[in-house]
Parts: sequence; C-alpha cells; structure tokens
Amino acid sequence: MSDNSNTYLAIFLGSRTSPAWKAWDALSDADRHTREREGMAAWHAWVDTHKDAVVAMGGPLGKTKRVGPDGINDITNQMAGFTVIRAASHEDAAKLFVNHPHFTIFPGDGIEIMPVLPVPGG
Repeated sequence: MSDNSNTYLAIFLGSRTSPAWKAWDALSDADRHTREREGMAAWHAWVDTHKDAVVAMGGPLGKTKRVGPDGINDITNQMAGFTVIRAASHEDAAKLFVNHPHFTIFPGDGIEIMPVLPVPGG
C-alpha cells in the first residue's frame, strides 16, 4: 500500500469556449507556435524548479469516456491535464502553481489542487 500523505493531485482546467481560448484560436499559426514554444519552455522550467515536489509529471488528457449505470458515453469536461506533487500542506501545494504557464501563457482557466486521501480501511 502506498503512502499518500502530503500527496496532491493538480488538475489543469480549460474551456474551449472561454475568452482566453477564443483569443488563442484567433492567433495566427506563427504566433500560436511561438506561444506554444514559449509556454513549453516555461512549463519545463516550472518542473525543473519544483522537481523535488513532482511525484508524477502526469500529462495532457485526451477525450473522455464516462462509465455509469447507463453504460459508456463520450463526454466533454474541462480537464486538460494533471500532475501529482508532494508538499507540506494543501496551501503549500497550491502555492507551487501560482503564475503557472498553464494560464499565464496558455489559455488554461486554472488549476485545481486536492489532497490524495488514504483509502478507508486500507
């Protein structure tokens, strides 16, 4: 059984209908590629700066299927990616993502950070 203490899941969110995405989509191909290069360089710099806190780099998320009592369905949500980190507290975990390139360079809406809790009875 793994120890989830001080482990946090960061979910990167973005909506294709947001003003930031609309502005991103309005960029010329050349401008968008330039921003993508800048954004990825900044993202890698963020990872390097916080490498001691990063447990799992995670990555971008693709199309979603939802499984429920009514079967399997294709759905749309705002989840764009994830990272798993360790920090001394929930507040410290959140502070790691202040001014993150997901929303300062890319058109992301924000990042939600939540603790990974122990499995009950585990």
